[in-house]
Amino acid sequence: MRLRNFRCYVDEISIDFDNITTLIGKNDSGKSTIMDALDIFLNDIDPDKDDGSKNGNPKDLAIICEFTNLPDELILDDTNPTNLSDEYLLNERGNLEIHKIYDGHLQSPKISSIEACAYHPTIDGVKDLLQLKNAELKARAMELHIDLSGIDSRANAPIRKCIREHFDDLRLSSIMIPLNEDNAKKIWAELLKYLPVFALFKSDRASTDQDPEAQDPLKTAVQEAIKAKEAELNAIADYIKNEVKKIADSTLEKLKEMDPKLATQLNPSFSTLKWHSLFKTSITGDEGIPINKRGSGVKRLILLNFFRAKAEEKVKTSNQESVIYAIEEPETSQHPNYQIMLFRALNDLSIEAQVIISTHTPMLARGVPDCELRYIQINEDNTRTILNGCDHTNKIFTKALGVLPDNNVKLFIGIEGCHDISFLRGISKALIEDGIDVPDIEKLEVNGEIIFFPLGGSNLVLWTSRLKHLNRPEFHLYDRDTTPPADPHYKQEIDDINNRENCFACSTLKKEMENYIHKDAIIQAYHDIGINIQIPQNFNDFDDVPLEIAKLVHNSSESQNTWIQLSPKKQKEKINRSKRMLNLVAVKKMNHRLLNEIDPAEDVFSWLTKIQQLFNQDNET
Repeated sequence: MRLRNFRCYVDEISIDFDNITTLIGKNDSGKSTIMDALDIFLNDIDPDKDDGSKNGNPKDLAIICEFTNLPDELILDDTNPTNLSDEYLLNERGNLEIHKIYDGHLQSPKISSIEACAYHPTIDGVKDLLQLKNAELKARAMELHIDLSGIDSRANAPIRKCIREHFDDLRLSSIMIPLNEDNAKKIWAELLKYLPVFALFKSDRASTDQDPEAQDPLKTAVQEAIKAKEAELNAIADYIKNEVKKIADSTLEKLKEMDPKLATQLNPSFSTLKWHSLFKTSITGDEGIPINKRGSGVKRLILLNFFRAKAEEKVKTSNQESVIYAIEEPETSQHPNYQIMLFRALNDLSIEAQVIISTHTPMLARGVPDCELRYIQINEDNTRTILNGCDHTNKIFTKALGVLPDNNVKLFIGIEGCHDISFLRGISKALIEDGIDVPDIEKLEVNGEIIFFPLGGSNLVLWTSRLKHLNRPEFHLYDRDTTPPADPHYKQEIDDINNRENCFACSTLKKEMENYIHKDAIIQAYHDIGINIQIPQNFNDFDDVPLEIAKLVHNSSESQNTWIQLSPKKQKEKINRSKRMLNLVAVKKMNHRLLNEIDPAEDVFSWLTKIQQLFNQDNET
């Protein structure tokens, strides 16, 4: 998203979003502004009179959103399927880029333009095709002496395609395509159906059962349910209007029988229907106690879990819009233990939805990879700069949050990435539920007795821990990556760590963590979300499991493109999605029997045993 002349963001700034994006910064730096801008854009809300920048040009209040993961096929202005690439509606990066410009100097600001920035034909006769209606497209084709006899000329998309193919050089260039003029209004109305559903959970309102904050999650559910049945609801409305009109006409005839001068016409007047306004919702809990009578922490926890429940429902329903959940300061009113559990739940949620949170709590900030942190820096001239987490910015983040090491920590666990953290948590929990005595990784982390730090990139916690100087045991686990007899990829690092006191490092015996997940657990995880894949036998020790699963899932879909036809970017997205699914969901389907089958060398048990030994060692000390 890019913002310009919106509240504190005068000069244009850009922020990109990951699966779970964590906004950090001082009070009044502009974290809530970013979430409010998304709310205005995606929920089609007008800004208010104070949203235009006072030190900029409020007439040019701009919110610009760029979307990836686009549908392969969609309907635009008629019933004929097309795609955004064929319609030249994508920018040079292959993304859908929409600019909404508002006149923010008005007392009641309104939108002044909606445009797509697209790599688009610029030659006369072609550059304006999206604005033309069917009759105008046919006339254009006739002017250019283009034969339309071989296509369905009742639909616009085939005519546009025919006209474009008539020219050898379309002279493509980045231009702005108006979407709120002429026929393009229909195109924009259709595009809206494919944009994400956005739900914003704010931190600064009381959580009563009828307060907007309590209503929002339920309202989102109501809106989505209505969207799914909108055609049927509109048909009912039309039926009722027709029936009422019949009665009105009959009444008029009876009036004319009595006295023709009484009335010449009776026209029923109907206000525009807003289906969602018909459904009023409230939340009650145990013994019918309204949510506003519960403690503030419980109220907030209940409401936050509406987000989780709704995302889970999304997973089970195919062909639904994507979802973005924006949650301000999820730690508000929560005990530290619940803060950790809540953040972990939000991380799980990000498998099927994008999650955006803001926080002042170091405990949450250090729980995400640094690449998912966004620090909003207030410059000396009061402008803002948004910094992504990486090696050279982590020191700034640490200072801003006032992060200090925790004296309660008994063990540091170093792994290569956030997915490995999820695997260790999940396998530990699955084995405990199966009656196996292993350390409860999740509980130890919630209690602050162990801290994970990803080694695959400089994470925030690396700056805060200064491991060598804290006199705490360390357990390091690396993916082997290489096939024997070659040495593990990180052999030198492993040797160096093992030469330090109270430290232990090893590599996996298989390629990586995902190779320890049994096929039955993977099949069940996907079956639970309505995706049926066939895996005849467990993968080999050095197969690329996330890649193979991504291929299987893709092949089970109704996509017209084969895996090899997908762009490298799309393939990477699908692989990352399968990696998250394996480590966050499939691993929890494991049990002792399945682990013994896939890991007869008891490699996983050796890690958990060593973790327990190092943890006990520090306690004894």
